[in-house]
Formats: sequence, C-alpha cells, structure tokens
Amino acid sequence: MLGALDLAKSIEAGRLTPGKLLETCLEAIAAREDEIKAFAALDAAGARKKAAGLTGKGGLFGLPVGIKDIIDTASLPTGHGSPLYADDQPRADAAIVVQVEDAGGLVIGKTVTTEFAFLNPAPTFNPHNAGRTPGGSSSGSAAGVAAGFFPLALGTQTGGSIIRPASFCGVAAMKPSYRLLPMTGVKPFAPLLDTLGLFGARVVDVAFGLAAITGRDLRVDGRDFGVPHIGISRFSFLGAAEAGGIAAFDRAVKALTAAGAPVTALETPEIFVEAQAAHGVINAYEAAQALGFEHRHHGAALSPILRATLDQGRAVAPEAYDRARGIAHQARKAARDFSGPVDAFLTYAAPGAAPTRETTGDPRFNKLVTLLGLPAVNVPVFRDEDGLPVGIQVVGAFGKDQRTLAAAAFLEAALA
Repeated sequence: MLGALDLAKSIEAGRLTPGKLLETCLEAIAAREDEIKAFAALDAAGARKKAAGLTGKGGLFGLPVGIKDIIDTASLPTGHGSPLYADDQPRADAAIVVQVEDAGGLVIGKTVTTEFAFLNPAPTFNPHNAGRTPGGSSSGSAAGVAAGFFPLALGTQTGGSIIRPASFCGVAAMKPSYRLLPMTGVKPFAPLLDTLGLFGARVVDVAFGLAAITGRDLRVDGRDFGVPHIGISRFSFLGAAEAGGIAAFDRAVKALTAAGAPVTALETPEIFVEAQAAHGVINAYEAAQALGFEHRHHGAALSPILRATLDQGRAVAPEAYDRARGIAHQARKAARDFSGPVDAFLTYAAPGAAPTRETTGDPRFNKLVTLLGLPAVNVPVFRDEDGLPVGIQVVGAFGKDQRTLAAAAFLEAALA
C-alpha cells in the first residue's frame, strides 16, 4: 500500500515528483488490474498530462486519488455500476472532485461501484483472496488502495459501503460526520443517509487527505491528543458477530488497555433498536424516489435485489416514512448522551472476514452508525488464518471528526 502522508512529505522535500509517483501507481495497475478489476475508467495518458501540470506544493501534493463511479467527473465517464449509464459523460465535476483538484489532487480514474451503490456484487476481486468479496458498494476504492493503485480514494456509504469494504480489504477509511463532505454531483440513493468518505493505507493518511480536501483541522500526525477514553458496545441486538469479528474486537480492547486507555462498556439506548429498523424504511423509501426514473423506464434492466428494494420502497406509506424519520431524529439526540462520556467507542466494522463473492457482506453493524450521522473509522486489526483482514470500527460524536480520528490513530499505534 501507498502511505499518502509519507508520499506527500517526499514530494514536499523534493525526493519525489507527482509524475514519478503516478508512474509507480500505473506500474502497479498494469501488474494487477486485470486480476482485481478496481477501475471502471482509467485514462493513463490524461493522468500523465495532468501530473505534468501539478506543482506538488501544498494540499494533496499531487497525490493520485481514485473516484467512486457514482461521483460525476467531466473528464471521465460516470457509469453508476449500471449498463444503463455505460459511457455516460457528465458535463460537470461533482463538488467533491472540484475540492480534490483544488487541493492539488490528481484524479487518476473512476473506481468500480456496485449497481447504483447498492448490494448487487461488483466485478472487483479482493486483493488478498480472489475468492472473496472486497465488499461494497465502494468496491474498487477499497481494493485499489489495498493493491497500491493509488494512495487515496473516495467512497460513499448509505449502509456500510465505506467501513465494511475497508475492513475486508485491510485498509483504513473514514465515513465522516453526515454532510462534512458535499454530495452535490453524487448519484443519490437515500439522501438522508448518503455520506462521502475516504480510504487510505493508515488512519494518519485518511486524516491527512480529509484535511487537505476540506481545509479543516483534521490531521492527527505529529500531535499529542492524549490518551483517549474509549467506550465499547457490541450492539448485541444486531446479533452475534463471527469468530473473526469477535477476535478483532477483543484484540482491540486488549491493545487499548495495554496502552493505558480507560475502556468503559456503554449501555445501548432502546431507541437504537428502533433506529436500526428505521434505516431500512428510510433506505427503501428514498431509493424508490431517487431511482424512480430507472425503476419506471428500465426496471427489467435492474438486478433483482435492487428492483425488489425499489418495489418495497414504493409500497412504504408516507406516514411510515415520516415515523422512521422521527425515530432517526430521536436516535440522533440519544447518541449525544451515549457517546458523550467517552472520546470514541468501538463496535464491529463487519461480522467477520470477507465472505465469498456472491455477496458484498453483511452491513448490519454499519447501518445504525450511518443513520446517526456519526463519524466512523475502520482500523485494520489483524489477518485471520486464511490471510484475510479484519478491522474494527471506531465511532465518535457528531462533529467530533478529528477527535474520532485521533482515537483511531491511538488504537492503530497500540495494535502496532
């Protein structure tokens, strides 16, 4: 993997140029892309031309960035993971792409997404085992970072589409607080839930990238944030995790305790149970609206799993949707008290290691956090006996993104 922060420092010091780094990435892509299939679109010649014009000073220092293929790009097609939009060319960049390029980032290509960022598996393979899923829906972004194709990549999460693939592919990633990153120009699925995020090799890399893109004070490298107070919750009402997930959770707690961090078990508010169910109602209802045109005019071309969800969403009464929104509002208020006494809390990133490629994996440990709008970071913990990565989810209070990143970086160091 490519460490974004270290690469930026090398470019700043003159030991590396954006052009040379791009060639390193293109060599990795040439060596493994045929087996991984992380890209929906790649323009090497165009990337080289852009790299030649980058100063490599400040911001992202000319680092290559992968862009999930539901995010509009004026220079590359945006296919949304669907044949309905094959070779579709937007006329404008999404707001987040403008921010990436304004920060000195190099858009290297579009990364594979599942169909409209839902659950139908994408053609991407897990870099650690071709028989396993890389997760979804940000399949190509997670797999591409893990394979060293680019140091940073954008993804989105409506259920668990950033944290889950990061865990399965063994990379760090953050789903920031709801709407920290602008969604203008990103294909919607469920706007009350849709959230942009970033993948990188380590927590410090993700923090560096988000700081450069947003202009906010989010970096956690070279600073002492003190020893965090960590809460823990297995959210038992979601069902038991698998052996890999349990082992990751236990290792993380053990590492934190050994590093001197106080660890406190948190009691789950009852409203969280209702909120988990509300996520499904909101997700289906809003998806039926967002993809109403595709459903009405091209329903037969949609995958059965997506079509069934859109049918379900059309059957949801407005009153039921409004009740679900009310529950979400109550749960977000309860989350302030839940996470208030601690700097961040741990829960599962996924039930366990990546399953086979017939599925993108189970997002049940991600949906609630997404609904609550809380910042969440995947921290890679270990690889199981089959060599498959397993991570843990570090979650913070709304708007406390840097504090969440700092807690995740503390855990990352403790595990090392």
